[in-house]
Amino acid sequence: MQKSAASTPLIGVALVIASCLSLPFGAAVAAQLFPVLGPWGATSIRVAIAAILLLLIVRPAPLRWTRDQWFAAVLYGVTLAAMNGFFYAAIDRIPLGPAVAIEFLGPLALAAALTRKFGDAVWVTVAVLGVAVLGIDGLIGAEPLDPIGVLFALIAAGCWAAYIRMSARVGSLIPGSGGLAMGLVVAAVLLIPVGIPAVVTVAVDPQLLLLAVITAVLSSVIPYSFELAALRRLPQRVFGVLLSLEPAFATLAGWLILGQVATPLRMLAVALVIAASVGITLGVRAKRNESGGEGHSPRQYRCRTDPQISR
Repeated sequence: MQKSAASTPLIGVALVIASCLSLPFGAAVAAQLFPVLGPWGATSIRVAIAAILLLLIVRPAPLRWTRDQWFAAVLYGVTLAAMNGFFYAAIDRIPLGPAVAIEFLGPLALAAALTRKFGDAVWVTVAVLGVAVLGIDGLIGAEPLDPIGVLFALIAAGCWAAYIRMSARVGSLIPGSGGLAMGLVVAAVLLIPVGIPAVVTVAVDPQLLLLAVITAVLSSVIPYSFELAALRRLPQRVFGVLLSLEPAFATLAGWLILGQVATPLRMLAVALVIAASVGITLGVRAKRNESGGEGHSPRQYRCRTDPQISR
């Protein structure tokens, strides 16, 4: 039992890393849909396909849910629709690396707000420095950042922080991945006005349909499933700082797929965010080993992470 409890944070860390790897590569694939579907059309078709896939795989039973569970799932869907739509609108105007760096201000602000220990605050500061370096690199590069694209990325940042809060809420109230599946359904419904033209276009073009399916799997099904599972194993503040790996992976995806240059400043930023992630991961593992879960008894920790016991 002790071995299983100690391994729980490491499983959560592995899930977050896998999510951070999947998302930017999915975004790079999605960028190929923008010339035809536009960013909001690509968002709509991606969310709709992901919702269909998860409904078939998970088969949730929402008719048995309580009012609180439904309310959480609906709010979760709203944050999913807004976060994805504004992020795609951002990367339609500015490069992937800087866009993710700016969007990451949302999780960083959340991590800073939830931090109560000096050591965690230090790692949050290191992560902030890494994101700042990425931002500086974008500002002093050969092409200045489009101000509207920056604004869209900032809106996506706020939505990302709200997504983390609602994802944790859904994970605590709804067992399994049923909440994620219904959240994507809600998001798909909200995006219908911009999604109908995209569906018509994709339906007659197999190549676009394939790209849309790949985008849905890499950008929705894999990362959101992994993040929901990770938030059952990690505190939100730790989860938020671990997401600092995503700008680093976005830089890698931009270099491999989109041909964006990995400048010395970007490499420095990668080193800073990885250091922050490693530091806070080792810290939370040590605290769990000493106290059974951030100062809570084993029973309290179990109630915080097991959705079937939390209510």
